[in-house]
Amino acid sequence: MQIIHEDLLAMVETMPAFPQGVSKVLDICSKADCSPKDLVSVVERDPVLAMRVLKLVNSPFIGLTQSISSISHGVAYVGMNTIKNIALTVAAIGMLPRENKANFDMDKFLQHSLGTAAVCKKIAGLRGVKETNSSDYFLAGLLHDFGKVILVRHKPNEFSEAIEQAQKKKLALDEVERLIYGIDHAEIGAVLAGHWDLPDSLVRAIRYHHSAGDLSDPSLLEQVVMVGNLVVHKLDFGASGNYYPAELPKSIETNLGMDVDDVISVIGDTDALFADAKAFASA
Repeated sequence: MQIIHEDLLAMVETMPAFPQGVSKVLDICSKADCSPKDLVSVVERDPVLAMRVLKLVNSPFIGLTQSISSISHGVAYVGMNTIKNIALTVAAIGMLPRENKANFDMDKFLQHSLGTAAVCKKIAGLRGVKETNSSDYFLAGLLHDFGKVILVRHKPNEFSEAIEQAQKKKLALDEVERLIYGIDHAEIGAVLAGHWDLPDSLVRAIRYHHSAGDLSDPSLLEQVVMVGNLVVHKLDFGASGNYYPAELPKSIETNLGMDVDDVISVIGDTDALFADAKAFASA
């Protein structure tokens, strides 16, 4: 069953809205003259959001060397962009339909998403990305597969069929999706990210997380999300329904100077990294 653009937009429109506090965070951060004080004021007006942000800022996943006791303290230490992305993370995780007609394991999906987020953030650091900007890599890794959430919600039978066909034929899930829908979860996820008014760089990273090698000049973010996803698949952390992902293109290996195995070797203790990811999900 082909998914036409109008149907896709209708499906995206039905996704739950961000909580009011998160929407205000996005709105305030989109303004050129936004100050740290403005952001602190918005987050502190939503006690539930403030509590969740502080718990995540203090999680081992973020890796600060001292405890953060207030939102203003958090903004000072990790920056406005990180606080904004943590708020988005809270909202995105809260949207996952744990029970669904596709019988898709959302807990394992969340593990895969958070694992990819962790690996992307780690690679970004290794590539010299500043800590205040590495949360962009974390968020892109977290959201890279969220197009599947749309399919789980609106095309559960077809999505289950796509996973089953991909396993039987030993094909990448996105390849089978294109055969069934005429579109894949990467493109659907990019439309969703655009609907959420996320930055174009993040929208593109989601859109091309299976095909960055086809781009003439892929950004570092686009390449890192592609590699991070494949690293987590190889380490078998969580599950995303894609059991036969395509290999990393040689062009990306050349650009980054490393392949999937090299990334795993450089990261080191992935067990600890993924343990922190699990803790982050329940923080």
